[in-house]
Amino acid sequence: MNFQLQAHNIDLSEEIKKEIRSKAEKLKEFHERINRCRVVVDMPHRHSREGILYDVRIDMTVPGAEIVIKRQANEDLNVAIRDAFDVARRKLEDHARLLRGDIKYHEELPHASISALFLDEGYGFLATSDGKEIYFHGHSVINCDFKHLSVGMKVRFVEESGEKGLQASTVTVIEE
Repeated sequence: MNFQLQAHNIDLSEEIKKEIRSKAEKLKEFHERINRCRVVVDMPHRHSREGILYDVRIDMTVPGAEIVIKRQANEDLNVAIRDAFDVARRKLEDHARLLRGDIKYHEELPHASISALFLDEGYGFLATSDGKEIYFHGHSVINCDFKHLSVGMKVRFVEESGEKGLQASTVTVIEE
């Protein structure tokens, strides 16, 4: 795998660089054919209310797809890195299942609306048009920070069976 690491507006310690490389190597466990993995860590600016914001972007090339993950966190750099690689793992698992034929996508992913949010616990529920209630974890949201979600927002999702019933492995907020 061709691996690249870039830092913008921040000096990464050797320990952080080593951790990022280790997490990138571990992604091979979830998709054996990653051709390229580029990680960009950025600290674009400071907010007086929110403090330091870190952006972590992971661009991966796999056969038939380019997978892009962008996460922003104001907790700390380690949390931003962990969250980005958690999302990368799920996206790679989804892509590998799709290639194996385990997931059959229809013309469009199912739609739902957010019916309940538990921001402090990091999860919520989706309500589908056919009356199903589907659990999702905050890390499953791929194009919006979990803390910025609200009840009633429209989403698309990938459904799978979890330990306690249906769950959404990826949740995408629909821009309206």
